[in-house]
Amino acid sequence: MNKLQKILVRARRQVFSEMVGNNPSIFQGEGYDFIELREYMPGDDIRHIDWNITAKLQKPYIKIFREERELNVVIASMLNGSVYFGSKRFKQDVIAEISAMLSFSTIKNGDLLSSYIFSDKLEVFLKPSKKLSQVHKSTDEIVNFDPLNKKANYQVLAGTLFKRLKRKSLIIVVGDFFEIPDFKLLAKKHEVVAVIVRDRLEETPPKMGFSSLVDPESGAVLEGDFNTQTVKEYAKKVLAHDRELYATFRKHQIKFTKVYTDSSVGVSLRRLFEGR
Repeated sequence: MNKLQKILVRARRQVFSEMVGNNPSIFQGEGYDFIELREYMPGDDIRHIDWNITAKLQKPYIKIFREERELNVVIASMLNGSVYFGSKRFKQDVIAEISAMLSFSTIKNGDLLSSYIFSDKLEVFLKPSKKLSQVHKSTDEIVNFDPLNKKANYQVLAGTLFKRLKRKSLIIVVGDFFEIPDFKLLAKKHEVVAVIVRDRLEETPPKMGFSSLVDPESGAVLEGDFNTQTVKEYAKKVLAHDRELYATFRKHQIKFTKVYTDSSVGVSLRRLFEGR
């Protein structure tokens, strides 16, 4: 099997085989609007109990929901030069697997799926569909996209989706987020989720001595002495960046998770979407 087939098989297996049981997809609780609280009655779904209200009133209360017809799921992949990197797997391949799993789960749940690829502009758009062939098309576009010498512009992504999406949607943005995006307006209009894809060497690189590195976004060659002190300073900057990134997401009520190239995509996504 080629790379695309392996990614699709692995993603499909996790969605259709390993994620069976009471949960029809990765997205738990999706497709419903919260209406009100009422006192628990025998036979009610205990997963809908509001534990905070229950603790305050000393009586079990549950959340009542109104079912929506379908969910509009939008997967936006940011493919700039820095995703062409990985010590275990390339970040680009992990982004493809994440997109495939989310797409299979969307189709399985009977929801509408649309896919976007961005760099510093809109590169690819696949119109909304409920067909399984959409998963193959979107994954193929990510796997075979050439990100080298392309820069990330999350403002282009946010502005484009804000203008294009008229109906309230679940927008999942997948990228390495070495830029801090402003999704404030987008998050007011839609539900926005961020999946951060990283390689561990990007955050804690080894000391390499004097080395020459190529910037995959600009193609520029960077030379320097990557000694213990230099590496520590770099790691501190990445940590500070991520703290600011997380604070920005929390401020705008954006759920997020980080997936490393050597970690399980399925486990990370299930944890992220539990209790949506």
